[in-house]
Amino acid sequence: MNKREKEAYLREYGVLKSQGKPFFPYAIAKDSVMAIMVMVVIITMSIVLGAELGPKADPTSTTYTPRPEWYFFFLFELLRVIKPPALVPLATIGVPTICLILLFLLPFYDRGAERRPERRPIATAAGIFTICAIGYLTYLGAAAGPPTEIDIPVPANVRSQGSAAVANFKSGEQVVAQSGCAACHKFGENGNAGPGPSLTRVGARLPAQAIQRTLINPTAPMPSFATLSEQSPKQFEQMVGFLAALK
Repeated sequence: MNKREKEAYLREYGVLKSQGKPFFPYAIAKDSVMAIMVMVVIITMSIVLGAELGPKADPTSTTYTPRPEWYFFFLFELLRVIKPPALVPLATIGVPTICLILLFLLPFYDRGAERRPERRPIATAAGIFTICAIGYLTYLGAAAGPPTEIDIPVPANVRSQGSAAVANFKSGEQVVAQSGCAACHKFGENGNAGPGPSLTRVGARLPAQAIQRTLINPTAPMPSFATLSEQSPKQFEQMVGFLAALK
């Protein structure tokens, strides 16, 4: 902004200011009305929709996986995307800190007088990209289930075998979930997409015998379930049966 533009701006600002209204009570009244409307909407939604509190807390559970509030889902998903342990501090501390610093310094490095979005393509594109990225990561973080939960519909071939087969399938699903398999594998919408392959249809690729051998003698870094097969053969059988039924 050159000297002539600055003087024109100050003259226009002086004229508008002389024609305007004082901050109190006009602006405060508008802000108060808007605040009341927001509070009414929040109270109405809390009464009608309620709050999702989750299951009752169980202090004896050893498989509980804490999850962040919804407004931190984008950061939660960013941490899931960045796999190498050496980069975890960058995802949890570095990226948010850098973004906040850039936001605080915005008045200092953006000195242009233009405020119309169509005349600021770089700033507009950066803002749209940031909003879309946060929205997309929030959606992924909300859709991804915790690594200790698996929710897959009972396959038709299992339902056709009767209630006993369905109960055995659900028991195997619980054993697999509590064993932490979803931390490295994908089960439908649950689990992580790596480093292990998706197991949503593993039964269509491998027979039960091959799944059993893989669980006992896996390829690193997958842990072995030989101890489970020796100490709890029923649970190990349920695990194999569950995975073999995923077709």
